[in-house]
Amino acid sequence: MAAIVTTAERPGARTRVRAARRRPRVWRGLVLALAGAYFLLPLVASFVFTVHVPGQGVSFEAYTELLSADGFARSLLLSLGLAAATIALSLLLTAPALIAVRIGAPRLRPVVEAVCLLPLVVPPIALVTGITTVLRWGPEQLSRTPLYQTFIAIQNEDFPVVLVLAYTVLALPFVHRSLDAGLRAVDVPTLVEAARGCGASWPYVVRRVLLPNLRTSLTGAAFLTLALVLGEFTIASLLGFRPFAVWIVSVSGAQARMSVAVSILSLLITWALLLLLSRAGSAPRTTAAGSSPASPKETQS
Repeated sequence: MAAIVTTAERPGARTRVRAARRRPRVWRGLVLALAGAYFLLPLVASFVFTVHVPGQGVSFEAYTELLSADGFARSLLLSLGLAAATIALSLLLTAPALIAVRIGAPRLRPVVEAVCLLPLVVPPIALVTGITTVLRWGPEQLSRTPLYQTFIAIQNEDFPVVLVLAYTVLALPFVHRSLDAGLRAVDVPTLVEAARGCGASWPYVVRRVLLPNLRTSLTGAAFLTLALVLGEFTIASLLGFRPFAVWIVSVSGAQARMSVAVSILSLLITWALLLLLSRAGSAPRTTAAGSSPASPKETQS
């Protein structure tokens, strides 16, 4: 009988296998290095521009003046408040609707998907034009009704609710995609049937069974919504409000170094908030007693 020679016994086979394993690592490191340089070099150049003053050397005056600049803290807090309200409203609208469609009416999923993707078709400039028309029409036609005060209240400069409504519409496609991917990865009918069979109510099933399994999707939706709100300029500017993005543009015309410093600081703040959301979304779940949930093997034993 002919001897069977394995790959490991062939001369030089191990060397070729090791070389093949090293090649993806080399390409992987090269791609990561190019990507890192693509993102980091502009940030480094911007930071050097803010701290290097010709004829004076290194100076952090742009950052020290930034903290005491007029409107900085107010605009930043306004954007963070708008982001929190938009995240809460978009999740409260989208998550129950997608869960209900997934459980009770799977045939309506294409309809819900088409409705949620409509903001991608409508340009923001067209959306803000429609909002402006409605805001102008409302007080004139409803001046003698209780709705008049509602139109005035949603345009309050301290916290413009109209921006929350507009941002919720813009964030709807991203929130839908994130939650829909999470629901497809989970066997929702089986989980619901098992929980209902054990006597759990519908609110308990949603709160304690489905939402914990959608934690990653909820965190991803919050990521995208937060980045959208902090960087949105068109709608807020045309409606006459001044959140953080609009404040940055208004400062850039007078003080270039401060505007670049604000941009760097906004990136750091956004990354920090995304990191906090990531840690919150990946935190291990614990039981009421404070211990981690038991594994399936431990449960069976």
